[in-house]
Amino acid sequence: MFITNGGVASWYVVLVRTDPDPKTPHSKAFSFFVIDSDTPGITPGRKEIMMGQKASDTRGITFEDIVVSKENVVGEVGGGFKLGMRTFDKVRPNTASWALGVAQRALDEATRYALERKTFGTEIINHQAVSHMLADMAIGVETSRLMTYRAAAEIDAGRRNTYFASIAKLIASEVASKNATDAIQIFGGNGFNTEYPVEKLFRDAKVFQIYEGTSQIQKTIIAREFVTRIKAGGV
Repeated sequence: MFITNGGVASWYVVLVRTDPDPKTPHSKAFSFFVIDSDTPGITPGRKEIMMGQKASDTRGITFEDIVVSKENVVGEVGGGFKLGMRTFDKVRPNTASWALGVAQRALDEATRYALERKTFGTEIINHQAVSHMLADMAIGVETSRLMTYRAAAEIDAGRRNTYFASIAKLIASEVASKNATDAIQIFGGNGFNTEYPVEKLFRDAKVFQIYEGTSQIQKTIIAREFVTRIKAGGV
């Protein structure tokens, strides 16, 4: 398991299978508990050495013979799976906003460098190959921003936003990774050097395609929600 802030958290929110019957559907078999991190039997693992986002205290957590009171149940017993899915709808736009920030930073750094670096007597931003890369990066940023806003607006309006949350998370994650890669390309050899910031953006961006549901999971959700909306008579 990879638990963000696992070594510094005072409380853990844990999804537990509370119905051992394998025939029980997932929608009724799990429950959420909030557990004090000082509870006997909880052991945080070592801080993981991550490729990027190194400021994150990420660890595995071991639970052994934990005794938890029923007062620690979040919501209803058996309602954990549905609660978890609703939680994803709220946190995925947030994750999209983080990825958007990385994508924007990559565009900013690449643009600044392209305005300063000269080849063949002119700034490299004047070369069509470079300017087209910057245009693609800008398109990705603006598209991701609009989808992130849309997913957040659905929450503010009190509507179920599963469809838009997954689209926002997917596109922002993919754009962050692509923009970081393209920024390195524009920097050339300097982009592969730790003295310049874009290699760090590349390392930080990758995990957005993984946590809070992989990009592949988002496509599965988007497809399911799209078909459901079509069958219901609209998009």
